[in-house]
Amino acid sequence: MKALALLCLSVFSAGAAAETLDFAQAVQRALDRNPDILVAGAQVAQAQAAVRQSEGARLPKVTASFNVTRTDDALNAFGLKLSQRNATFNDFGAAEFTGPTALNVAPHNLNYPDPVNNFNARLEAQLPIYTGGMITGYNEQANAYLRAARQGDAMARQKVIFDVLRAYEGVHTARAYEDVARLARSAAESYVKTIGNLLKGGVVVKSDLLSAQVHLEDVKVQQAQAENAVGQALDQLHLLLGTPLTAPLDVAGTVEVRPLAGTLADYQSEALKSNPGLAALRNQVDAAQAAVKVARAGRYPQAGLLARFDTNDKNAGFDAHSYTLGGQVSWQLFDGGVTSGAIQRAQASREELAAKLQQAENGIAYQVAEAWRRADEAQRRVTARELAVSQAEEAQRLVQKRYASGVTTITELLGAQAQLDKARADLVAARYDLKVQRANARLVTGRLQPDHM
Repeated sequence: MKALALLCLSVFSAGAAAETLDFAQAVQRALDRNPDILVAGAQVAQAQAAVRQSEGARLPKVTASFNVTRTDDALNAFGLKLSQRNATFNDFGAAEFTGPTALNVAPHNLNYPDPVNNFNARLEAQLPIYTGGMITGYNEQANAYLRAARQGDAMARQKVIFDVLRAYEGVHTARAYEDVARLARSAAESYVKTIGNLLKGGVVVKSDLLSAQVHLEDVKVQQAQAENAVGQALDQLHLLLGTPLTAPLDVAGTVEVRPLAGTLADYQSEALKSNPGLAALRNQVDAAQAAVKVARAGRYPQAGLLARFDTNDKNAGFDAHSYTLGGQVSWQLFDGGVTSGAIQRAQASREELAAKLQQAENGIAYQVAEAWRRADEAQRRVTARELAVSQAEEAQRLVQKRYASGVTTITELLGAQAQLDKARADLVAARYDLKVQRANARLVTGRLQPDHM
């Protein structure tokens, strides 16, 4: 007795330690940890960074640099002395100039200067003025990709919600099967006991008892399978939530998925407008159109401004200040067809995405209709299965009375019970399928949210 009490206490403690989540909590846990959501979030972050990068291209680029040079190259050495404001007549070889007759003399100091050290500090700013639409195109492309990434994130979230619903309700369904198996075992054990008493009274033959015992063993196997199914369903939920399989976990109440109100045509129209997958594709088409604009920028001139401040010193210092202001306009008049090829490739890419979008729109209309029909079929199936259970219960009751009166055989009795067990199991499956089909209808229309079920 003491050992039994300890066993019961340990089981109770393990059950009490299990974390119980309702559907909204399970969804939030999955959204926080699911790899697909993490990937979608990373893609959104990349797109946001690309937008900031494209916007930054409009601003001036400011560069600070410090360079140290030592050279005896004639041109550079003389140029560095000029930059340092240190050039003298002697650097031209003035001592070797003796008059007009020395015009052909090569000055040694000019052609073979001593090494010159230079410490250069520079601050430079460049500002694009006109890029032929390139910067604007890149910005439009980045924003379109950001919108697409956000829609992709929304689609990934709804798919995770759908997967969690199936797993969450899968646990309840497995337990419903377990209840069906428990009822079937209770009935089978009752048959064995009743037929055993009838056998002792000489009312039935031994083969009836053996048949009842075989049926009981079959039901025990089915019950074990149902118990294993509960564990498997919980394991699937663990995986979706990113929780270790060894962590105790349980689910709270079941989820009620309401049918969509309105007409099929209304939801087909809504799905075309709001389905996140379609919205993501449309934004990809917009990004491809922006890529065409970027490619076309190669046909137009580029213009920019430059401002630079320099210091040059033969020692580590900041003497000899100078500044440079300038502007530049360049126009590539011929590139061997490179720009034309880039434009054609960008246009072809856009046409490909546009075709995929059209195909997806046609597919969504079909998917909504198919999901709508399947949800309607599932509702009709539940109604039919509920009637089947009522009929099987009544049939089993009548057969049981007939068997007790000796009017029918054990085969018919066990057959009626098996039919009742099957009807109950079919009802469990139909109710689960109804929830899944209703959720799928919401998924394809882009309306699957835990607080709008």
